[in-house]
Amino acid sequence: MFDFDRIISPDFNRPLDAYRSPEGVYNFLTEDSRAENYVEHYHLDALESDYFAPIEDGATRHESDRLHGELLRLIPEAADTVLDVGCGGAWVARELLPVKRAVISFDLAIRNTTEAIKRYPAPNHFAVTGDAFNLPFRDGSIDAILSSEVMEHVPDVPRYLENLVRVVRPGGTIVISTPYNERIQYSLCIHCNRPTPLHAHLHSFNERLVQDLLNPFADRITYRTQTLSNKVLLMLQTHKLLRHLPHAAWRSVDTLANRVLNKPARLLIVIRKRG
Repeated sequence: MFDFDRIISPDFNRPLDAYRSPEGVYNFLTEDSRAENYVEHYHLDALESDYFAPIEDGATRHESDRLHGELLRLIPEAADTVLDVGCGGAWVARELLPVKRAVISFDLAIRNTTEAIKRYPAPNHFAVTGDAFNLPFRDGSIDAILSSEVMEHVPDVPRYLENLVRVVRPGGTIVISTPYNERIQYSLCIHCNRPTPLHAHLHSFNERLVQDLLNPFADRITYRTQTLSNKVLLMLQTHKLLRHLPHAAWRSVDTLANRVLNKPARLLIVIRKRG
């Protein structure tokens, strides 16, 4: 049995059950974090957007499945404890619970973590609500962290990265995915009459920007980047054929397409914390 209490930060010094909801979710949001506008935003977002609903568009579903497949391959087999930061629809728990000692579904929105533990109940599944700027885990307590399609949303990217690096163990792995060279678009909010970024994407990333962000951690980490999901293949609806290929064959086709037509949709960042 995994000792969940052992990895919780001593800053949260009440008995562990005091943080646990009747549904089984550990809520570590502090009063300070609840006052932040972005916290309220993502609670409302989770109420309005069903992160557990199946994706109806075939091309989008194919891209999502291939991205998930690639991310799972980047998690070391030896990693016993996996933290999913920004769990959304909890696909990481669905895939990894049978093969990992512990999977922690972590999200800012309590609706998502509540639904995660409801859909995937298991003794090695822990649902945690909290702020990525103040991860409620001890330093160096997690074997591997996966954070998919989160970095573009966070107001303070260096602070987000600092927390991921802090809680992963020496020798551990952090895997991040984000849109690649996305053009941030704005629409006029009908409620506040102010420009609002579409999909709540605040930032756009490429290899150079990632290097700038990770330079301050150079003494603690090594990292590499890779691109994924050629936009031309997506636009041409090639998923109707490519969905039948095994992942390795699809990856070869996608890599070749990005060499010929450099239009990747996703950027993957694999960080290893120095031992």
